[in-house]
Amino acid sequence: MELQIIKTQHPKQKPAAGEPLGFGKYFTDHMFTMRYTAGQGWHDAKIEPYAPVAFDLATTVFHYAQGIFEGLKAFKNEQGEVRVFRPEENFKRMNRSADRMCIPRIDEQFVLNGLFELLKLEKDWIPTAPGTALYIRPSIIATKVALGVHASNEYLFFIILSPVGSYYAHGLAPTRLLVEDYYTRATVGGTGESKCIANYAVSLKAGEEAEKKGFDQVLWLDANEKKYVEEVGSMNMFFVIGGEVVTPALVGSILPGITRKSCIELLQANGYKVSERRVSIDEVIAAQKNGTLDEAFGTGTAAVISPVGMMEYKGQDYVVNGGEMGKITKWLYDTITGIQTGKLPDPHGWVVKL
Repeated sequence: MELQIIKTQHPKQKPAAGEPLGFGKYFTDHMFTMRYTAGQGWHDAKIEPYAPVAFDLATTVFHYAQGIFEGLKAFKNEQGEVRVFRPEENFKRMNRSADRMCIPRIDEQFVLNGLFELLKLEKDWIPTAPGTALYIRPSIIATKVALGVHASNEYLFFIILSPVGSYYAHGLAPTRLLVEDYYTRATVGGTGESKCIANYAVSLKAGEEAEKKGFDQVLWLDANEKKYVEEVGSMNMFFVIGGEVVTPALVGSILPGITRKSCIELLQANGYKVSERRVSIDEVIAAQKNGTLDEAFGTGTAAVISPVGMMEYKGQDYVVNGGEMGKITKWLYDTITGIQTGKLPDPHGWVVKL
C-alpha cells in the first residue's frame, strides 16, 4: 500500500507563542487516514487536509461503540529535532485493543511510517515551551452503515494532532482524588485493559460528581469487591509505601499504560524496589495513618506524572506527603520529560528522532 500525501491549500493560523494551549483545543492542518473493507483489507492510506468527515446516522460506531484509540506525544528540541516517545508501544497496544474489539489489526510499521511523515509535515505545529507537546491521537472506528449487534466489516483509521499544554489546569500541583466506592469502571474479562471508547463513557458520571465536589479525578476500585485500587480516570496509579514503589497489577481490568511501563523500568534500573501487585485501599489508608505512605502519583501520556496530594475515602480526607510532590515523583517526572525533550540521555532507546 502506498501513502498518498495531499497538502492543504488553506493553512490554519497557529496559536501565538506563549498563548495558553489547554488540552485538545487546537488541531493541525493535516490528518492521516486509511480505510478497511472486508475482502480488501486496509487501503486508501493518505495524509490529507484536516476536515470534518460525514457519517450516516446508522453508522455502527454510534450504536455499538466499536472503536479504539491511542495517545502519544511528539516534542521538538532547541535544534529543531522532532522526538517521539515510544510510539511502537502505542501501536502494539492498539492491535491488542483491536483484537478485543473485533477490529482488524493494522500493520504497525506502516502506520508508524505514516505518522512520521505526518509529523514531518506538521513539525511547525509542535510547541516548544516547557510543559508543552504535540499530542497524537490515532483511532479506529467501525463505519458500516447498518443496525444489528455484530462486528462491522468496514473501518476508518485516522491520526489527528493537537498542540497541548498541561493536562491539568493546575499543572504539577498535587491532585485531589475521590476514591469511588459505588460506581465501577471495568471488570476482569471485560474491556478495562483495552483502550476502547466505551471505557471512557462509563467513567463520566463518577468523574462529574467528583468534580462537583472539588476533586480532580476518581480513583477506581475493583468492580467485584470494591477493595483493590485499580487506576485513575486518565492515569495508572503508584504508591510509595515504606520505601517500596507499588502499582496495581495488570489483572485484566487495568489499562497497561506506556508511561506506567516506563516508570517501572526506570525505577528498577535505578535500584528502587518495585512491586506490581494487588493493593487494597485499606492498605493505602493504613499506610497513611501509620506514616509509611511516603508518596502517591499517577502516570499517563497526557499528564506524564501527576503527584497526588489528597485522597478522600468514605468521607474522610487523607493527605499524602503533606500535600506536596514527593522526591520519587519529581525524579520520575524530570527524568521522563528530560528523555522526551532531549535534555537528558536516552539510555533505553525510547525516543524516535525524525
